[in-house]
Amino acid sequence: MRDVVITGIGIVSCAGEGLETHLAALAGGAAPRTDTAAFEPFPVHPATPLEWDRQIPKKSDQRQMEPWQKLGCYAAGLALDAAGAKDDAALKGRMQLIVSAGGGERDYAVDGGILTGLRKADNPGVFLNERLMSDLRPTLFLAQLSNLLAGNISIVHGVTGASRTFMGEESSGVDAIRIARERIASGQDDIFLVGGAYNAERPDVLLIYEMGGFLWKQPYRPVWKRGPEGGGMILGSGACFLVLESREHAASRGAKPLAAIAGVASDRSRRKAGSVEGALHGLSRQLGAKPDLVLSGATGVKGITEEEQAALKDIAPGATIHATGDLVGHTMEAQAHTGVALAAGLVAQGGANEALVTSIGHWRGEGAIRITRA
Repeated sequence: MRDVVITGIGIVSCAGEGLETHLAALAGGAAPRTDTAAFEPFPVHPATPLEWDRQIPKKSDQRQMEPWQKLGCYAAGLALDAAGAKDDAALKGRMQLIVSAGGGERDYAVDGGILTGLRKADNPGVFLNERLMSDLRPTLFLAQLSNLLAGNISIVHGVTGASRTFMGEESSGVDAIRIARERIASGQDDIFLVGGAYNAERPDVLLIYEMGGFLWKQPYRPVWKRGPEGGGMILGSGACFLVLESREHAASRGAKPLAAIAGVASDRSRRKAGSVEGALHGLSRQLGAKPDLVLSGATGVKGITEEEQAALKDIAPGATIHATGDLVGHTMEAQAHTGVALAAGLVAQGGANEALVTSIGHWRGEGAIRITRA
């Protein structure tokens, strides 16, 4: 099996742009930038304003992308720059791409009209079908396709190897990294661009998660301290992409690795008391993890967050533990990549010998990633 290393990282969030900016913000420990007014009572962490032209030069490309696509495309460009791959057309022509993504933006006027009409409809099912058939435009449906981010990255940045898009909220990010790592380690492929993006500033997603009882509805509070008042997520807008390649391939082109991905494990337990804690112990054993640093993707949702905290005390006694939610908010499909990026940066700085990145889905899915020195 070949070693798999990280040679490029691109990240944008409420903390700013680029890995160094995020590591500095993590070290500073200040509360993340939070908007409490736009979607009151739900706080969100909005992405920092970006100069889109720096990574998406054509205005026509910018206009046809929704915010989550622009964030992802921008972060992908940063990762390619960091890996020294941006100007190598031949390399990008065989570079494979895996994107973690949800659905696109909604037509809020249509959604609002349907929800209002459902209250008075004699036959809600018939009403809903009729309105969906008549009010949704084909072009709107196409704009919501999750694989458009991968398409835009291919168009804008010229990454034209095989492309895959994974859906499934937090688990999609873990599995994107897992599949890329396994294909490189086995010798099937040499280099991947892997990442995800999320736009938290959307009334429709806030509505969905609030209906499930998952959102935090008070002023900002750190992830680990929300449980006594009911717990909940604060969603964050952002994106993170990683360039992964075999150690030999990186050496052949003179790319310096930041860190290595020693293993990725995922699970999907039936959620009941103790299941998350048990899953994390199992994933840690599977990876042979002995971390002195943990980057937790804990959501803040009551119950599962406390279980993760308890498990980490056993798995990583004495380790430094950071919650990515306290830096960037909860970025769903991009959460696992963000944890890996921060862990790799800290390991590269000499801040740890081995890091464990966790990703516990707010509803389903558990994952862990082991990061070691390059």
